[in-house]
Amino acid sequence: MSSNPTHPRRVRPISAQLSKASPAAPGVHPGFIYLASQSPRRRQLLEQLGVAYELLLPGGDEDAEALEAVLPGEAPAPYVKRVTRMKLVAAVARLGRRGLPLAPVLCSDTTVARGRQIFGKPLDDRDAARMLGELSGVTHRVLTAVALWAPALPVPSRIRAPFFAVPGPAGRAIDTVSESRVTFERMSPAQIARYVASGEPRGKAGAYAIQGQAAMHVTGIHGSYSGIMGLPMHETAILLRRVGLLP
Repeated sequence: MSSNPTHPRRVRPISAQLSKASPAAPGVHPGFIYLASQSPRRRQLLEQLGVAYELLLPGGDEDAEALEAVLPGEAPAPYVKRVTRMKLVAAVARLGRRGLPLAPVLCSDTTVARGRQIFGKPLDDRDAARMLGELSGVTHRVLTAVALWAPALPVPSRIRAPFFAVPGPAGRAIDTVSESRVTFERMSPAQIARYVASGEPRGKAGAYAIQGQAAMHVTGIHGSYSGIMGLPMHETAILLRRVGLLP
């Protein structure tokens, strides 16, 4: 749910600093991960954790949007978890195809829900106005799933985590879902039209960005603000600790 197009300050790519001679080597640069997300806001949140990263984005031959299709009868929580796992599988396969040095891969996906109804990215401005009209004056849920894959490395024995397998290089993955609640004031048609005209709802789950102009219409938040933005800091930190990337 990001609207800020500003890219973070970049230094020489970390992947270029690692050895390219043996990409399958099990060693991992401390704190270095691949972020498989195009969201500038997720990059900024990850930087707040003090974790160095490189982007691992889909190529022109990948249809990333197709992964977000909702299955018939699918509930919001299973949906966002399934989509995030699919994005992780695609990212790990991408890592292998490109012959990059092995390092953990982080994926995330956010969806907005009212009951069992899923509000994805609006098709156009008219669809955005429809979504905002349905969310106006009510409380809805924002669910953000985070999935992390790490190469096959020793994991501290104190850690107990439900790891799962991902096809490709040897490794293990773990995920979690953050759920928060957001309440909007009753918005007038003119207010909705003004917000839609700003362009901010485009490409955002639920047709809004909590960190943008939509904040003026929010009367209450319960849960993770960073999760509503697109990357729950606490849950992400827990996953990084479980694979030894944070103390």
